[in-house]
Amino acid sequence: MRWIAPLLAVLLAGAAGPACTGQSQAVGRLTIDVSVAPIRDIVAHIVGGRARIVQLVPEGVDSHTFEPSPRTAKALRQADVVFLNGLHLEDPTLNLARADHRRGAAIVDLGNQTIRPDQYQFDFTFPRSKGDPNPHLWMDPVYARRYAEVVNDTLSTRVPAQASTFRANLARYAAVLDDLDKAIAASVATIPPEQRKLLTYHDSFAYFATRYGMTVIGAVQPADFSEPTPREVEALIAQVKREHVPAVFGSEVFSSSVLQQVAKEAGARYVDKLRDDQLPPAPNHTYVGMMVEDVSTIVSSLGGDATALRGVPTR
Repeated sequence: MRWIAPLLAVLLAGAAGPACTGQSQAVGRLTIDVSVAPIRDIVAHIVGGRARIVQLVPEGVDSHTFEPSPRTAKALRQADVVFLNGLHLEDPTLNLARADHRRGAAIVDLGNQTIRPDQYQFDFTFPRSKGDPNPHLWMDPVYARRYAEVVNDTLSTRVPAQASTFRANLARYAAVLDDLDKAIAASVATIPPEQRKLLTYHDSFAYFATRYGMTVIGAVQPADFSEPTPREVEALIAQVKREHVPAVFGSEVFSSSVLQQVAKEAGARYVDKLRDDQLPPAPNHTYVGMMVEDVSTIVSSLGGDATALRGVPTR
């Protein structure tokens, strides 16, 4: 998929609500670059408005195929700290950051500070033969909590005078993520065991599925991010029929006529409402809001009850 690089979104993050597109109205000690929206939101909860946050990969752009532009390079040269997911999600941006960054800037790989190589997940979109592990750690709130801890540690070292503030913000945010984890577990547990199966547009849910006892039976997007072959489509249709999967899940951001075809021919419901690195609209334009909406959709579509998620604060 080819994308024309849009203008770089400059986002000011505040603890009281979602970040807003536009020029920062407050001057902080740090300028922080992040790659994708979920990481931006996690960072925002820790800094609490005490930094200028620049999101490098605009929402609605495939983070796997994003190519940094001259604006990306300029932003990286101005950053004091760069938080990237790592695990080969944003290699062109990482390479650019390493080659051309502000002197003394910290370039932080969140993924490899969260899991060990023996914990990597490989699957249809991210096969072991290619060597790139599935990078979507943040879809497991326990790993998102670890991201927040790494952000806190990094920023507390950079700005010791604000360390107590960062720690307090982390404590509040970690409590919300713990509640999210418990609510997801309770909700998934209501899905009939034989229906806890995921066929998705993209292999974003590997770590999520491992955490909550679900099985990812496949994904439409192959390792080269192209369209699947007719033979691969036939295999997916047969698998959905064989395993009696009640629903297959598409993306609200990237439509897939192939997945719609799989669902139709297999007699399953097609639900095109999931997200993984684009946050939902306000008022739930947060990482937690994205997870609550995704899991509510999955659970209700597979015959479960997502009531437990209603008590999780999404703003």
